[in-house]
Amino acid sequence: MSGIERVRFDTERNFLDVLDRVHQISHDDVDPTHVFALSQVYEGLLLRMGEKNNDGGQFFTPREVIRAMVKVIDPKVGETVYDPGCGTGGFLAEAYEHIRKGLSATATAEDLETLKERTFYGREKENLIYPIALANLVLHGIDYPRLWHGNTLTGGVAYGGLFEGAPPLFAVILTNPPFGGKEGKDAQTRFDYKTSATQVLFLQHVIKSLTDGGRCGIVVDEGLLFRANEDAFVKTKRKLLDECDLWCIVSLPAGVFTQAGAGVKTNLLFFTKGRPTERIWYYDLSDEKIAKKKPLIAAHFEEFTKLLPERGDSGHSWTVDFAARKRQAAEAARPLHEQAHAKRQQIAQLREKLLEFKKLDKQNPDLFAPAPEVVAGMEQRIRQLTQEANELTGKATDIENAVYDLKAVNPNRKPDIDTRTPAELLALIATKGREIAAALALLQATDRL
Repeated sequence: MSGIERVRFDTERNFLDVLDRVHQISHDDVDPTHVFALSQVYEGLLLRMGEKNNDGGQFFTPREVIRAMVKVIDPKVGETVYDPGCGTGGFLAEAYEHIRKGLSATATAEDLETLKERTFYGREKENLIYPIALANLVLHGIDYPRLWHGNTLTGGVAYGGLFEGAPPLFAVILTNPPFGGKEGKDAQTRFDYKTSATQVLFLQHVIKSLTDGGRCGIVVDEGLLFRANEDAFVKTKRKLLDECDLWCIVSLPAGVFTQAGAGVKTNLLFFTKGRPTERIWYYDLSDEKIAKKKPLIAAHFEEFTKLLPERGDSGHSWTVDFAARKRQAAEAARPLHEQAHAKRQQIAQLREKLLEFKKLDKQNPDLFAPAPEVVAGMEQRIRQLTQEANELTGKATDIENAVYDLKAVNPNRKPDIDTRTPAELLALIATKGREIAAALALLQATDRL
């Protein structure tokens, strides 16, 4: 509670009474059948806080999104599970329930101890959210929630005692990091590709934090996928695709996070570290209409779950051969790079000749003095060739970077095209005009009566 600026207790006596009650709580005093119910009530309160845009629900991820992601990644007992922006702990709590339900009858006491004490790790920055996350995980049955309190991106720590002994890398990462935020220079210095965009920095952190063969499910905003004109965005995605197998992208409907105060369009990325991306399987849920009274439910993921094992094609799913797409872009860019290289060779030759002229002029000013217009012409030619070479390189880079526009564009979606001719449209307008005139005449006649 050290980070809480205001504690709402009327008197010191009330605070002592609460501490006495908490001190009496132990596993021996609580009926195990009540723990799950308490955890559900607690998460229900968090959801309501998120719906009202209060601080307590600022990182609340819809439960069905979390369940779908955990099911896809399928963490097992013995694997470490990490969330670098854990918020109220939803991903870690759901991962615990998933693993616990999957334990076989032969599970040992050591397996249970590992699950409850050495499996779940998280980081959270907000002072108010950190103790809420701790309580949420304890209520779910995680005896030792290893949560670190501080800024994941800057490394600034408020309290790290529970995180002592945490491994440097993790087998599973499940996270919905904040996006749309900004970080200063102190955070950017810790990353290879500098940017103030938090979602890009978090993705770099996630890639770096995975073990070889580790799996990740992450929520990202649409902008991270399609932006191919900013250096840090492109290089981060190139690192992702070169070092990890990005095997699935799910395009979520607009409005999924509206209840938590975020209206931005989002996607789910699933990848495995240790091998480059060859093919990406897409699933499109963006046509679903989501609203406060019509949230995302398990039924929306039924076809996705059915098709995922075989990466099957449907009206909502398709596969992109990323390796082929990358080769095609490289082939298209190669002539431009070659032309730019040829121009830079000309520039080097002209500069060398210009330097010789200037040396001769200094050594023998009376014998050799190139005309000023000759020197000016060579300098102008160098500037022109430099501009042309830069333009060619820029065009080639644009072609290569376009490969990293990963936005889901469903090739199966039929465009809504109006095939009516101008004559048909004019006839329709005339018909509607007559209907309106008749309705107005009826209203006027009724008014006179």
